[in-house]
Amino acid sequence: MQVKVTSNAKKVEAALKKKGKDIDKGMKRALSRTALAGINIIEDRTDAGIGYKGGAFKPYSEKYNAFRRGKGRGSNVDLQFTGRMLGSMTSKADRKKATIFFTRAEESKKAAMNNKTRPFFGFNRKEEKQLANVFFKAIL
Repeated sequence: MQVKVTSNAKKVEAALKKKGKDIDKGMKRALSRTALAGINIIEDRTDAGIGYKGGAFKPYSEKYNAFRRGKGRGSNVDLQFTGRMLGSMTSKADRKKATIFFTRAEESKKAAMNNKTRPFFGFNRKEEKQLANVFFKAIL
């Protein structure tokens, strides 16, 4: 059996350059979609009371639980007393990277303190694979 492959190198080169430009244009959009998916992952996992390193969050102290009950809140550890901290999470993207951050300094401080005792701001390997799938679907 004989296989013969012929190509027009100039046409192939032109097609690759065009595809490269299309990929460059789609990078910002793909990274933006990936960051938004990342925010959703963090919010959903945190609502369930699970940290990104696995396992349930460390329980609230008795004193803080009493304070929460006094304000009509439950003892479910979901890092949401008012909802402002997670609500201020947003993202921005350019052609090279996407960043997830908190829009308000006060909420950013809360997040940093919460993240020390109950790590929620990050992704495990499974979630990183989910984000990679979102990115590749958006780029293609």
